[in-house]
Amino acid sequence: MSDLLTAEAIRLEESAADRDAAIDRCGEVLVEIGAVEPGYVDAMRQRERSISTYVGEGVAIPHGTANSKALVRSDALAVLRFPSGVDWGGEEVSVCVAIAAAGDGHVALLAQLAEILLDPDAARALREATDTDTMLQLLAPIRKDTVS
Repeated sequence: MSDLLTAEAIRLEESAADRDAAIDRCGEVLVEIGAVEPGYVDAMRQRERSISTYVGEGVAIPHGTANSKALVRSDALAVLRFPSGVDWGGEEVSVCVAIAAAGDGHVALLAQLAEILLDPDAARALREATDTDTMLQLLAPIRKDTVS
């Protein structure tokens, strides 16, 4: 499988008025890179209404519902950085790692992302990354063959 995260799916200077707008923007990027059908964006909002995708350290992992897997064209990640932060149900989010996965491999991805976030220096670097190459390097452990 090719890389799940490519440079075209990284946006480092995003802004959003609120959590819904941030989720919409994440979904739009997944649509733009051809990973999902447009209806997947609605499923991402539905997921958020059922359970928060905030995972700590200023990071959220918006993704669709189990019923939205048919809307996934190819497994992919998109990373959006919101330098001014977004209120995420009382938590401030500055990085979203949006997930498009047709299978259950996203569970392994979440475990690997959690390992990165457990390292305060790595988590800070993720929040503060200002160039695509740095972001790709920081997320290298979860870029390949994680989602299947």
